[in-house]
Amino acid sequence: MNKDQFAMSDNPYEKLQVPEDASFEQIKEARDALLAAHSGDERQRTEIEAAYDAILMDRLRQRQQGKIKVPERIRYAEQLNEPALAKPNRIANHPALQWWQQQLDTPNLRGIAITSTVYAVLMAIGLSQANPDTLALVLSLGVGFNLVWLQRKEQRLGRAFLITLLALILGAVIAVGIYQVGLAGVFLNVDQLVGIGVFVTFWLTSNFLR
Repeated sequence: MNKDQFAMSDNPYEKLQVPEDASFEQIKEARDALLAAHSGDERQRTEIEAAYDAILMDRLRQRQQGKIKVPERIRYAEQLNEPALAKPNRIANHPALQWWQQQLDTPNLRGIAITSTVYAVLMAIGLSQANPDTLALVLSLGVGFNLVWLQRKEQRLGRAFLITLLALILGAVIAVGIYQVGLAGVFLNVDQLVGIGVFVTFWLTSNFLR
């Protein structure tokens, strides 16, 4: 069949040059051969795929009417309801889980190295001075760095500010909680512990959140 005949035919079996009682293997082989023959013609390839789909739908209709028996390996949309196929994972498709996955980021080694160095230096300065004013200064620098680092990922300053603020509060709350139960009070005062907690949460959010 030449290209003009192919374009003029409305019968999907004629388009694929197969008889109406052709086997699934014959239909698939005909489709693949035509796709290869028309590799440079996107319009013809689209029509070939459409004819192939139309034949499958026709076979599905005949199957539903009990006229033919279709091999089990041919996957139709209706088989999604059959027991043989696994049920969709509703937990994995839950909107809340999908939203959370969209917030996560996979850091590269360069990013981890940069953030680790910056926060380690700021933390070391704050701990070595043991001065509330110095600690406040390094925390301010940490806030600024975390804000800039997050903003460069998504170009959303408001979102970066909110994450940074939440990280600051969370780190301070955790550190105060640890201090109150006496887990680190022997070696560090509450200000130093807060600084460590905040820088740890900054490191986590800057690397693993978008």
